[in-house]
Amino acid sequence: MRLSTIPIIGAALLSAGPAIGQETVSLIAAGSLRTALGQVASDYGASTGTTVETRFGPSGLMRQEIEGGAAAHVFASANMAHPRSLEEEGRGGPVALFARNRLCGIAQPDLDVTSETLLDVMLSENTRLGTSTPGADPSGDYAWELFGKAEGLSPGAQEALEGKALQLTGGPDSEPAPEDHNTYAWVMENDRADLLLTYCTNAVLAQREVPDLQIVQVPGALSVGADYGLMVLDGAPDAAWRLAFHILSPAGQAVLADYGFDAPSLPKE
Repeated sequence: MRLSTIPIIGAALLSAGPAIGQETVSLIAAGSLRTALGQVASDYGASTGTTVETRFGPSGLMRQEIEGGAAAHVFASANMAHPRSLEEEGRGGPVALFARNRLCGIAQPDLDVTSETLLDVMLSENTRLGTSTPGADPSGDYAWELFGKAEGLSPGAQEALEGKALQLTGGPDSEPAPEDHNTYAWVMENDRADLLLTYCTNAVLAQREVPDLQIVQVPGALSVGADYGLMVLDGAPDAAWRLAFHILSPAGQAVLADYGFDAPSLPKE
């Protein structure tokens, strides 16, 4: 993120004039942000009187919907590439880095796995390895990035992991979890995989729903970070800029941090 990004958004906010109650803002965001950003949006609506309509899903599919004409004012993606693509198309901007995440493993209770043995377990022919869907969901792209790092540790690992990975979530044809269930908890509870790679924040939420699940930290040599990008789309009302600035503010960043995200705009103590 360019250091000038937050001041640019701040200047846009200040030039937007006083807040007006009863405005409606449409926020489209990555599925991994559903709980955290849902609370940020709710807090913002309660304090300003603005109605924030939210929709969450795989960032790649959300970008395609925006390109197809879906109504949206603010887009929060699980990577920087999708909002930057929209910015390059002249659909809005600037793009701000507003949160970071990383990959973890979720393992069935009876799977013998640790951070140190994670790669060997993933490569084992007996392990059903689940991921999200590359291209449609950045979580899948990050998993493929991890597979690339594995190649440097074990020649042939990248091809083996890409070949065996079960793309269980985040795709246009992925079977959705029931509305009241965490997607990743539901996948594991229904025994779709022995080990699933997803964001660490998702892993925490899944374990809250299914406490017996194991969370496996990815070792440093395989670790993949996820940068989340935020943008306001052209034609958005002034309230959309205020919402974006609220997400970047200490109050919004504190909520993201409470849900396990690294909040880069949160002041350091």
